[in-house]
Amino acid sequence: MLKGEKAKELFLNGHNCAQAVLCAYADELGLSQQQAIAMSACFGGGLGRQREVCGAVSGMCMVFSLKYAPKDPTDQAAKAAFYAHIQELCKRFKEDNGSIICRELLNLPHGPSDPTPEPRNAQYYTHRTCADKVKSAADILEKYLQEIK
Repeated sequence: MLKGEKAKELFLNGHNCAQAVLCAYADELGLSQQQAIAMSACFGGGLGRQREVCGAVSGMCMVFSLKYAPKDPTDQAAKAAFYAHIQELCKRFKEDNGSIICRELLNLPHGPSDPTPEPRNAQYYTHRTCADKVKSAADILEKYLQEIK
C-alpha cells in the first residue's frame, strides 16, 4: 500500500493528521506505532487545535527530520541544506493544497478556545478535507524521498 493511502486510512480510523502521516512511516523509521502516536499527538488540528501549521505538514516534516536531520547541531551548512528540503516539501504541499495553515485549508477562523476535538462521525467527514490533506502530505513525501535518493 502506498504511504498516502495508508496515512488516509489511519486518519479515517481516528489518528490525528500528524499521527496518520508519521505512523504511515513508523516501521521504516524504526518507531513503534505507539511511539509515533505519542510523538505526533500534539500536532493535530494545527498544533493542539490552534489551527496553525497543518498537522499533516508537521507529520511530513517530522518523517523527513527523523530520516535526514543533521547530526551536528553546530553544522550551519548542513542545517541550511536540511531546511531547504523542509521548505521544498512545504512548497509542494502549498502548491497542491493552497496553504500549509490548517485554518486556511479548512476555511476556519483562528483556533477555538475549546480544545475538545470534534467527534469523528459521518458529518465530520462531509465538511473536513483532512483525510485528503493527510494523503497529499504522505504522497508528496514519498515522491520527494524517491527523488533525492
